[in-house]
Amino acid sequence: MSDIYESAANSLGLFSNSCLTKVELRLTCKGISDRDALSKPDPCIILNMQSHGQWMEVDRTEVIRSCVNPTYSKVFTLDYYFEEVQRLRFELYDINSSHNGLREADFLGSVECTLGQCTVWDWDSNGKHDYIGEFEATFKEMRGAIDGRQVQWPCINPKYKVKKKNYRNSGIVILNQCKVAIDFTASNGDPRNSCSLHYIHPFQPNEYLKALVAVGEICQDYDSDKMFPAFGFGARIPPDYKVSHDFAVNFNEENPECAGIQGLVEAYQACLPKLQLYGPTNIAPIIQKVANTASQEVHTKEAMQYFILLILTDGVITDMADTREAIVQASHLPMSIIIVGVGNADFTDMQMLDGDDGILRSPKGEPVLRDIVQFVPFRNFKHASPAALAKSVLAEVPNQVVDYYNSKGIKPKVPSQYQSSRPFGP
Repeated sequence: MSDIYESAANSLGLFSNSCLTKVELRLTCKGISDRDALSKPDPCIILNMQSHGQWMEVDRTEVIRSCVNPTYSKVFTLDYYFEEVQRLRFELYDINSSHNGLREADFLGSVECTLGQCTVWDWDSNGKHDYIGEFEATFKEMRGAIDGRQVQWPCINPKYKVKKKNYRNSGIVILNQCKVAIDFTASNGDPRNSCSLHYIHPFQPNEYLKALVAVGEICQDYDSDKMFPAFGFGARIPPDYKVSHDFAVNFNEENPECAGIQGLVEAYQACLPKLQLYGPTNIAPIIQKVANTASQEVHTKEAMQYFILLILTDGVITDMADTREAIVQASHLPMSIIIVGVGNADFTDMQMLDGDDGILRSPKGEPVLRDIVQFVPFRNFKHASPAALAKSVLAEVPNQVVDYYNSKGIKPKVPSQYQSSRPFGP
């Protein structure tokens, strides 16, 4: 992991804001390791949550005696915040039959994930929505319904792995697309100059990186494959150095995806020395590019994918009319647009695109079908944690998602309808 990425990511924390919804976690286990030949294990699962870098026990299941495939009646109920990273750890213990304490218990294994990775969205015809996560577990692989797909984690006890040559795991726990556009216009300043908004300090992330990591850390839990297409605009790009407003940051137009948030950071850092920052600041092309992909999803009649376009820009946009038109058309599609203003420019026009002060209309007077734009100036969060920025930026996304699917009369599938399965890690 790069120092820059780690520096920004480690600042993410928990909030004490009011809870909007709850998540219920139900667990069952299969294939728990039987270490004692004379008796079966007495399994119990401890749920821990990370707060300010420390793991704290939240709750625990009951102990089920002499069972390798227990189904627990205990239901974990947690406060859920879409815009936060809530880290969980499930620990499996074999409790001594003479008492329920952990002092004499055998630790069998653990697995970590985030609460966002466990959630399934549900809503009713009135537009009210909940986040529901249901677990079934095998401390062998962890599965969860995320983005309509089954995902898996291995659950390993490090001590057993060292001591036992053939050790693979301790059982199984079954848990029942974000795109980025970066402003590379000359107004950001020469990246080689420490005054530039794109300056790469060896130990301190610049504002672009801080915003990218803060928002990406949240969004990645809702992206099934953790691959993020990243684009740039306003720069001259190799090999012919023509100005482009929708080029792939990794310079691979056939596959612009980056592996995870760290992959995004690395692609951003690698491309800067190869570019010539130029202009103007046109964002309509990148909105149209993502809208074209989202429109293909509409034709499936299920719209199982919802797209979030994160635009990081330092200045006043120069194609306002085209941008308004692009947003109005995109409001009919399964997508949201997040704009983070970097630097100290006048962002008055961005506030207009947000639509909080009135309905945004195209140059021809056509209104947006629904509000899909959220604008936040980074300068308001310079002295706050990245998590505070993410909270503000992503606050409207859940309702935007719900509004789209309600408007189309599309209801979510239940987990049993999901067919695919893919490896996944926390």
